[in-house]
Amino acid sequence: MATLQTTHWVRLARGLARFAAVCALMLMLVPLAACTSDKDLQLPDDPADKLYNEGLFLLQNKKDPKAAAKKFEEVDRQHPYSDWARKALIMVAYARYEAKDYDECISAARRFVTLHPGSADAPYAQFLIGSAYYEQIPDVTRDQGRTEKAIAALEEVSRKYPDSEYAQNAKRKIEVARDQLAGKEMETGRYYLTRKDFTGAINRFKIVVTQYQTTRHVEEALMRLTECYMALGIVPEAQTAAAVLGHNFPSSPWYQDAYKLVQTGGAEPRENKDSWISKAFKAMTLG
Repeated sequence: MATLQTTHWVRLARGLARFAAVCALMLMLVPLAACTSDKDLQLPDDPADKLYNEGLFLLQNKKDPKAAAKKFEEVDRQHPYSDWARKALIMVAYARYEAKDYDECISAARRFVTLHPGSADAPYAQFLIGSAYYEQIPDVTRDQGRTEKAIAALEEVSRKYPDSEYAQNAKRKIEVARDQLAGKEMETGRYYLTRKDFTGAINRFKIVVTQYQTTRHVEEALMRLTECYMALGIVPEAQTAAAVLGHNFPSSPWYQDAYKLVQTGGAEPRENKDSWISKAFKAMTLG
């Protein structure tokens, strides 16, 4: 009986050993089989022109710029050193712009300018950078960092590619963006004015007069300077601000307000040629 039990346990141990060996072998083969399966399932790269044309179809016919951008990105990913990749990269920037994915647009356009600075599409890529920032310009109550970046990027278009078809459009957008910066200064100046911080207000209105004379805010800035200087009792500067306003914008309603304000102090608009206000406008005329 003992011998039978011993034989039984020996056979069982041997069987378990063989089972363990088989399991170990199977475990070793599973990763290999999985790798082989993944490799077999991996699809070959699509032709670059096929991906590119699919992107164009999605963009132009389906009006789906997000999906189009992904197709163009696949061209760059699968065929990074081809001529199709260069064409696709500028289309990525454009599609992202159309999709209002402005940060992605800026990233793609910057990459294009860096990789292909001599390309015929470089001016457009630079214009897209500025336009993407331009579309994100906030209202005057908020920080104007995006506005400043828009101006800087658009000025690059005018500076590097003055003869391109995008130069004039860039200049128009720059003027709008500069008007926004002037509006921010005016808002801050008015805030100081309501708090009777006339010196702080003057400093803000001065920025508009010296840096943003071509914007629509300069007329009000001159009237506000008249108001501030009258409040401080600096009548000659108030007279100069009113006189310069009347000389440059005689039909402006802001001039009528400035004229009346100076008269309430028993004075008339009179320009002092040595005033910073006068010199600022003389510099603009000479420029």
